[in-house]
Amino acid sequence: MLSGSAVLRVLLLILAAAGLAWIIQSVWLHGPDSEAAAPAAATVTPGRPSGAASALPPPAPVRVVRPAEPSPEPPRPVAEAPPPALPASPPADPAPSPAPVARTAPPESDPVAEAEENAPPAAVSLIDLNTASLAELNSLKGGGAIGRTIVQHRPYASVDQLLSKRVLNRATYQRIKDQVSVR
Repeated sequence: MLSGSAVLRVLLLILAAAGLAWIIQSVWLHGPDSEAAAPAAATVTPGRPSGAASALPPPAPVRVVRPAEPSPEPPRPVAEAPPPALPASPPADPAPSPAPVARTAPPESDPVAEAEENAPPAAVSLIDLNTASLAELNSLKGGGAIGRTIVQHRPYASVDQLLSKRVLNRATYQRIKDQVSVR
């Protein structure tokens, strides 16, 4: 059996749904012109009792479109104007060809630049869990706002205590474990 509060909730949901349906029908579907057309929709339809209003809008007037009558005279062709005469001018000098580009040998490879490009990514400075500030702990990549929780559970003997003390979940721990240390 439903309790009184459950029945009240169901009734409130039904009222809310009815209110939303009314708003959608009156504002969204009919638009602002529906207020002027509302009295016309409540007309009495023949064959119905006088107290029943028609739920359907009145039929739209039908327009009769007649084809255009052919004109008695065919259209006259438009005389084409002769193209404008171009002034006589001497032929322009051909554009000078661009100067040949001197080809240079490829630059010598710089061993220092190549070593920098091929080097592994720079090591991230490790943040000490016991001495780091709240801002430093929150700036860990992949950690989010975990600084306050880490600070509340200090001191730590190892990084693994983030899991054993249930400070972080395993996924967050996996993302930040290479960025933190305990000294």
